[in-house]
Amino acid sequence: MNPPNIGRSNPAVKAASSALFDKDGNPKPGIYRGIERAIDVQRPLVLANLRRVRRRHPAATPAELAELLERDYLMAITAAGAAVGATAAVPAVGTIASLGLSAAATVGFLEATALYAQSIAELHGIHTDDPERSRTMVMAILMGEEGMALIQSGLGGSSVSSGQQPWGNAVGSAAPASLVRALSASIRRRFIRRMVARQGGALLGRALPFGVGAAIGGAGNHAMGKAVINATRTAFGPPPLVVPGDLANTLDAAPEKPSSGSGSGSGSGA
Repeated sequence: MNPPNIGRSNPAVKAASSALFDKDGNPKPGIYRGIERAIDVQRPLVLANLRRVRRRHPAATPAELAELLERDYLMAITAAGAAVGATAAVPAVGTIASLGLSAAATVGFLEATALYAQSIAELHGIHTDDPERSRTMVMAILMGEEGMALIQSGLGGSSVSSGQQPWGNAVGSAAPASLVRALSASIRRRFIRRMVARQGGALLGRALPFGVGAAIGGAGNHAMGKAVINATRTAFGPPPLVVPGDLANTLDAAPEKPSSGSGSGSGSGA
């Protein structure tokens, strides 16, 4: 895979590209690790996100909660993309610095997407406490139609491949753990290569000068967010009529206090 062909003559862009890719055009190992860490959102954060929305709208149905989660997610990633893109127009911020901020924004986009997708999964009664299942769901959602096709192919002649069951339900709970591990392994490398190609272009686009980066950053994140929302709807199907009983009880209970010394900086801005 070749690095994104954006501004190759720009020394700053060349430097950023060399930081992402090796001499053969493959993503460097640190990129793989960073992307995987970004989509590893733990269940307590997912429940806190749902608790936040439900506290503000206690009478909302699951469908209404899903719409609120979609709105918050889209607003958060659009604003973040535009804010980082806008730094390229500030004289005191050089292109290299804005590329660094843009890379951080890419991680933020992935974290926000994982939080949103797993929140929707919980609304459908799918527990997100299994990291392997959660990562596989998020990766497939981010890949859109390609991810769905990989899941359907991996599940073979099941009810998912025949369209009788949303694939997110199978990956999230119904499929055997061994099958999910196999699916995860087949999806992971393709997912990361695709995300580096897609986000690599967005990353460099956000760093364009004269305010153009702000438009690309905001519009680019908005478009990718809309695609994520559509893929998530396909993955899980229509929301249930009522919040699943165990989730409702969990949301109504007092949130657990984090253990001492276990600070997590992954709070949601969504």
